Amino acid sequence: MNFRIADTFSTSLAKLTNQEQSAVKQTAFDLQMNPSNPGHSFHRVDRARDKNFWTVRVNRDIRMVVHKQGANMLLAYVGHHDDAYSWAERRRLEIHPRTGAAQLVEIRERIEDIVVKRFIEETARKPAILSNVDEDTLLSVGVPSDWLEDVKTATEDTILDIAEYLPGEAAEAVLNLAVGIQPTALQVPSLPVEEAYTDLAVAFHHPDAQRRFHLLESHEELASAMDAPWEKWTVFLHPSQRDFVEKTFAGPARVTGSAGTGKTVVALHRAAHLARVSPSSRVLLTTFTEALATALQFKLKRLIGHEPEVLSRISVRHMTGVAEELFAERNENLEIAPEARIAAKLAAAKSDHDAKFSDEFLLDEWTNVVDAWNVTDRQAYLDVPRLGRKTRVGGKQREVLWDVMQATRDALANENITTWSAAFHDLARSGEVKGLYDHIVVDEAQDLSVAELKFLASIAEKDDGLFFAGDIGQRIFRQPFSWNSLGVDIRGRSKVLKVNYRTSHQIRAAADRLLPSKISDVDGNEESRNGVVSVFSGVAPIVREFQSAEDEIEGLSDWLTEVLDDGVEPEEVGLVVRTREQLWRAEAVAKHLALKHQLLTSSSEPAKSHVNICTMHIAKGLEFRAVGVLACDEDVVPLSARLEAAATEAELKEVYETERHLLYVACTRAREAIMVSGVEPYSEFLEDLAET
Repeated sequence: MNFRIADTFSTSLAKLTNQEQSAVKQTAFDLQMNPSNPGHSFHRVDRARDKNFWTVRVNRDIRMVVHKQGANMLLAYVGHHDDAYSWAERRRLEIHPRTGAAQLVEIRERIEDIVVKRFIEETARKPAILSNVDEDTLLSVGVPSDWLEDVKTATEDTILDIAEYLPGEAAEAVLNLAVGIQPTALQVPSLPVEEAYTDLAVAFHHPDAQRRFHLLESHEELASAMDAPWEKWTVFLHPSQRDFVEKTFAGPARVTGSAGTGKTVVALHRAAHLARVSPSSRVLLTTFTEALATALQFKLKRLIGHEPEVLSRISVRHMTGVAEELFAERNENLEIAPEARIAAKLAAAKSDHDAKFSDEFLLDEWTNVVDAWNVTDRQAYLDVPRLGRKTRVGGKQREVLWDVMQATRDALANENITTWSAAFHDLARSGEVKGLYDHIVVDEAQDLSVAELKFLASIAEKDDGLFFAGDIGQRIFRQPFSWNSLGVDIRGRSKVLKVNYRTSHQIRAAADRLLPSKISDVDGNEESRNGVVSVFSGVAPIVREFQSAEDEIEGLSDWLTEVLDDGVEPEEVGLVVRTREQLWRAEAVAKHLALKHQLLTSSSEPAKSHVNICTMHIAKGLEFRAVGVLACDEDVVPLSARLEAAATEAELKEVYETERHLLYVACTRAREAIMVSGVEPYSEFLEDLAET
């Protein structure tokens, strides 16, 4: 018996209460272990067009919908009695006549009038945006035959509604065609026609089918697949993701994409794949903070917890944790100087050398030039790459500037303290880390530092040694630099993901307006954000401007009340601000509604029944069903202190870019609902978000 689970089952399971979910999971486990047990109470769905749909009794009210055909059993849906039967009556499982992929298709003539009649006036008044696309093209991308006419007559007002009824690959292609992007041909193994289009087991193996149907080969794998249904894409890989996960690369590779496109999922599957194909391999899965590394560890266990041998080959560490372990093995005490201590050393050296530079400039020069590139002598200081740093410094002043930097280095050395950058450079230079890991997979790679990348490159020098996942548009912690200059060249081995799983179409479209449609890194590798498609639709983002902070608190409170009334739990809400100085405004919203709340740090996790409050930097890597981004005032976003500290036009441009990235990160933490607000005079960025 081939036992499978559909993504529709995972989605429906997530809508049940915890108690109901537990009962469903137990029934599913029993069904997998003994599908012929008469105690399962199978009942055929008599009114279903597809006579292979049955229900399985979970309790007095909950029913699982399963599809049984030959040696194939599919968990398709679960819900309350009437809901489950209604779902099965409106669908059929079929093999698409053109692509050969298994599809759950919603029966066209059984759909209530919410699409056609709702927009009949718009259809008559506005042109059909896909009228010039022939039916053969639509069939080739997986549009079910029943839906061809509706797709071809869709207007700009109806296209999203219709797309929600289509299988995933068809919806993506239709939405791309609507904006002029031609579908990419999918490489599918050739099969005899009679086998490809009549054997359901074969149809389930089509790449498009594998994104929504997952074969469960063990009790443990079923438990993993059902553990966190709302993150079902950790199990159901998109074909473009699977291809990149399993590919062999002759050098470093990178997967990119906007927020919510599954880069972390690809990184997790990549680490698992590398550990699985080579029993002797040692794999490092890493990122730049301990909190994100902890989250990766949790997700990895959920993904391959049923494969303990594979899991044991993967070490999950944050970057500084790796360095600490290596220095501990050397029996060396690693004391890292905090930024305030470095700033004090720079200020003292500045005074000693009568340097006429601001404290802000000196700290920035130290952080992004001297310390970042491990500059140790005067000539190296003159030669080091100075991307975006075009402050004109005369010859004499430059000599003084280096004297300040050298004095600071000496002061730190005399106290036997160092920096993380110096520590990573030391490890890379030592040569002792070469071959420490066979493969390294890096998540959130856009925020790697110069020293960290150099360190990683010194470890894994073989093919398939380095794999990066990140988004240039979410770079908020580090300045850009050339990867090529460190020997990490990903040209020809980079892929941009285009399917957004986390964020609704409306939120994604609004957030994307904060960034250019095309972003390039320092080495000229371009990332196009055009053609990204969200897999679900939702409500439009709310952008509000208030006269006072008190009015804003009242407005956010009203919005949050509606969100909670719609069924969102407090722990599924995030309230995000730019700086710690603005946290009180978010706290005031929670207090106004008498809601429990917690201030998130880099190491904390959301608590049950508590609204989450944090800064934009802390929000990186988090996800919530609903997000309120508040205090977007004129002098807060972008932050006036950063603008004033910019010494050149290039530095000012860099500040504006990272501030936009920060707001983008904050907005894309939301899955279903978002409200962004500020007090007059409000941030200029709000105009981009509110644009229609």
